[in-house]
Amino acid sequence: MGKTKQTIPVVGGVDTHKDLHVAAVVDDNDQVLGTQNFATTRQGYKLMLAWMRSFGNLQRIGVECTGSCGAGLLRYMQVADVDVLEVTAPHKLDRRRRGKNDDFDAESTAHAAFAERRTVTPRSRDRMVESLRVLKVCRNEEDQQTAWGAVCPTHAVQARRIALQIIQTTIVCAPDRLRDTLRKMTRMQLIRTLAAWQPDLSGYRDVEEAYKIALKSLARRYLELHDEVADLDDMIEAIVKDLAPELIARNSIGLNSAAQLLLTAGDNPERLRSETSFAALCGVSPVPASSVKTTRHRLNRGGDRAANSALHIIAIGRLRLDSKTQEYVARRVAQGHSKLEAIRCVKRYIAREVFNIIARRHKQINRAQIAA
Repeated sequence: MGKTKQTIPVVGGVDTHKDLHVAAVVDDNDQVLGTQNFATTRQGYKLMLAWMRSFGNLQRIGVECTGSCGAGLLRYMQVADVDVLEVTAPHKLDRRRRGKNDDFDAESTAHAAFAERRTVTPRSRDRMVESLRVLKVCRNEEDQQTAWGAVCPTHAVQARRIALQIIQTTIVCAPDRLRDTLRKMTRMQLIRTLAAWQPDLSGYRDVEEAYKIALKSLARRYLELHDEVADLDDMIEAIVKDLAPELIARNSIGLNSAAQLLLTAGDNPERLRSETSFAALCGVSPVPASSVKTTRHRLNRGGDRAANSALHIIAIGRLRLDSKTQEYVARRVAQGHSKLEAIRCVKRYIAREVFNIIARRHKQINRAQIAA
């Protein structure tokens, strides 16, 4: 007897965009049943889910870009108890051969989710690590660039740094009487002195008064950003201490490094099957680079580079302060390894240590939530 429509297993795929998502559904033979557009609103997500389920028993959904355009859809589907897989971009050769449009992309995502290839378990975005991510993005020091290459000061730390650079550049060009009184001050002395100035705002046509007005404005901007960064740091520190107090208690693991490693692990570190997968995610797992007569491993240039940087900072700190790490590196160098290779080994051990701490803490939090 043939299967009824309600029992036919189907798999969905979604090509995500800012204002519109394109969805596709395939059957148990990986044949496309249909494609449809839906708005990126709760009502749109509801209609999408109902449309997919109208074809049969929905097994899972593949979604592109769950960390950006697909974040809202991911949250909705997880609340609806739908299995969601994040689908990575298709191979360039396949896209070049087939061409590209939104329907093709949605169908490709559905095919990938059906075969469970190019798929990973997405990080959940409804718990405390997501709060940490939003605050850290606001505070982050990394430069963001626009499409045409110009630096876009979207972060508090970067904007504060740019304000200070403009102050210093303006002082270099200032009239001698102003420059001579300011050039020997420390940074905070300079900022507070400039912010306390009371220039004549009606005298902006005079060069010296114009410099005073500009420097006062920049100094006040710097102080506002300085206070903003301090407030963000306090909130980030509180979340990190709640999530993993044991992590920042370890040698050479600072607040920013701990925050980045928690972000990399995510709210659901159980999606990482072992500490080996976490090391690969951080880009510190050794990659074989052997030939017939040579057996060696090379640097892994994949993974989360921000997490890799955090592990590197921790490794350098321990190399300076921890006697066991110094002895280990010295022993590796004596065995014929370079110092950089020895540091890569240290980063691998740190990744294992960090993952075990995060996994234990996650289990404790889950048990506490179940008991409550």
